[in-house]
Amino acid sequence: MARIDSEIKSKFTNAQHRFVTNLVFTANWVQNAFVEDLKPFDVSPQQYNILRILKGIGDWTTMSEVKDGLMEKSPNATRLVDKLLKKRLIERRASAKDRRVVRVRISETGLKLFEEINQKESVIQKALNNNISARDANYVSSILDKFRG
Repeated sequence: MARIDSEIKSKFTNAQHRFVTNLVFTANWVQNAFVEDLKPFDVSPQQYNILRILKGIGDWTTMSEVKDGLMEKSPNATRLVDKLLKKRLIERRASAKDRRVVRVRISETGLKLFEEINQKESVIQKALNNNISARDANYVSSILDKFRG
């Protein structure tokens, strides 16, 4: 990937303007690469995120816990779960104590798919392996944490 200046053919008012533009451009690049990497598995990034959360929890959990763990806060988490249910990647059941509470967990099929996705070397992983050292990654992460306050 080329420098941001040549990628978007723009002049920046200052270094901070360049930084934010580069951040947004790169976030979009990562998102688009992630979408492409997931296409063969018929899973969206949002659906993958739910599978990631459920795998991490490892057992039945409430939908509110799933929503709390989403990277992208989404009002359509229930719709995403419904799609994962149709694909048999997760399981759902009503709470025995309170029928309004819905519990979900990743299924065996979902676990297998999650592992398959993670075994494939993605475009993002190749870019990281070829261009970003652990030291660079830690430095940029600290800058991003600082930026968010």
